[in-house]
Amino acid sequence: MTTYLLITAVVIFACVFLSKVSSRLGIPMLLAFILLGMLFGSDGILKIPFDNYAFAEQICTVALIFIMFYGGFGTNWQQAKSVAVKAGLLSTAGVVITAALTGVFCHYALHIAWVESMLIGALIGSTDAASVFSVLRSKRLSLRYNTASLLEVESGSNDPCAYMLTVTFIAIAQGSASGGQIGLLIVKQMLFGILFGGLIAAAAVLLLKKIKFSTAGFDMVFVVGIAVIGYALPAVFGGNGFLSVYIVGIVLGNTEIRNKRNLVNFFDGLTGLMQMLIFFLLGLLAFPSRLPQVVLPALLIAVFLTFVARPVAVALVLIPFKGKISQQLLVSWAGLRGAASIVFAIMAEMAVETENDVFHIVFMIVLFSILLQGSLLPLVAKKLDMIDEKGDVMKTFNDYSDEVPVQFIQLSIPKSHHWCGKTLKELTLPPETLVVLLKRNGENIIPNGNTRLLENDVLVLSATSPDHVEGVSLVEIYVDENSKYNGKLLSEIPKKENTLVIMIQRGEQVIIPHGNIRLESGDMLVVSKTEI
Repeated sequence: MTTYLLITAVVIFACVFLSKVSSRLGIPMLLAFILLGMLFGSDGILKIPFDNYAFAEQICTVALIFIMFYGGFGTNWQQAKSVAVKAGLLSTAGVVITAALTGVFCHYALHIAWVESMLIGALIGSTDAASVFSVLRSKRLSLRYNTASLLEVESGSNDPCAYMLTVTFIAIAQGSASGGQIGLLIVKQMLFGILFGGLIAAAAVLLLKKIKFSTAGFDMVFVVGIAVIGYALPAVFGGNGFLSVYIVGIVLGNTEIRNKRNLVNFFDGLTGLMQMLIFFLLGLLAFPSRLPQVVLPALLIAVFLTFVARPVAVALVLIPFKGKISQQLLVSWAGLRGAASIVFAIMAEMAVETENDVFHIVFMIVLFSILLQGSLLPLVAKKLDMIDEKGDVMKTFNDYSDEVPVQFIQLSIPKSHHWCGKTLKELTLPPETLVVLLKRNGENIIPNGNTRLLENDVLVLSATSPDHVEGVSLVEIYVDENSKYNGKLLSEIPKKENTLVIMIQRGEQVIIPHGNIRLESGDMLVVSKTEI
């Protein structure tokens, strides 16, 4: 047990380190996780034996639940609703067209049996939200014509369609389902997925607005439970759990609930961990020694998918909307394949016997997609003049805040203070600082430039509060009875280089420091230290 925990910790640290390295090299970090898994695997350096498809499928399905949930939860609907129809068609009709064209190519060009060809098409029919989100966020890739939102909604919502196609062709390959049964399967997948997704989302919103959690962090635990039941409940009735959990995610992510931004940040981190887990596990499951046997058909399928099937599907969907040619080309190129395709391939590997090594074929296609398309996406966007220099792609995610963070500071004006007796317009305040309230003898006064400050007035100032300021740190110094500062004037304390007392906390009062203030036991000095 201890050995496995140590290996797990090493893998997590290695993934985090590789994410930094891959970002600097311009290579999508998800590819690094796959390669790390292959390095640890049976054909790698550490030679960890792992070929348990059933275990991998269960773990990866759980990971996909959170990836799908965050695909909806992290998407800003205000930014996305203008492209929702186009994205919806890409995630349904686009997936079907892509899968069908790929299946036809596999049958006629590679002479693979019809059912197996269509199964391969279904497995790689959808784009991958984790891959698309990773590239857009890490490269801060702002795109014209709201294309980033289009890609996010499409990639976040098209896995359910690919899953439905996969389940359908698995049933056909097994020969255990008639045409009527397949039709019923599709109806149940769609109907229960949408129905349960809507009901669970509505119940979750109601509960999150009514319940006040007594312990910090319990709201995150509660939402984790919502994501799990969002998948599991419709799946029990034969519904599409991935469709349901995506609906739950997008409803919760775009509803005013308490602590939402922290929830988005939490699921962003959790999804990152799930991505590490799923791509490492898939790399561990792959056998590099088998890849040479499938490299030719896999690359041919990948090239056809990238340069024919995906562009045709995108064109058929976007041309009626009179979309720009540059946008169509970029959306075509941004059709990254990823974890969902490989997880669905594991399901197919377990369910049916195929003539070809479908799992490793799909694995190679995903490697090709992430390495080529993912790495070159920023360059292609630049060449097509699709980069919006004035935009901010982070606005398309729910953890973006367009509100300026403000901090309030309360200051007491003692008799000896040099502000005492002056009007506000005579004061020199720091930039972006504003006096918003004056407290005098228990009365709240809205001040103006002619307001004259008196002894014992309390000012409330507002100032912007950035999350972090480079090169400056704050240090607190407590003055007790035995302190060398106790009883001394601030002017009598020797100044250290690059330090400045910026505030004195005395009980509930915050005092502006000046040389004539005599320090008392119980004072707390806030000192800024500049790193030069």
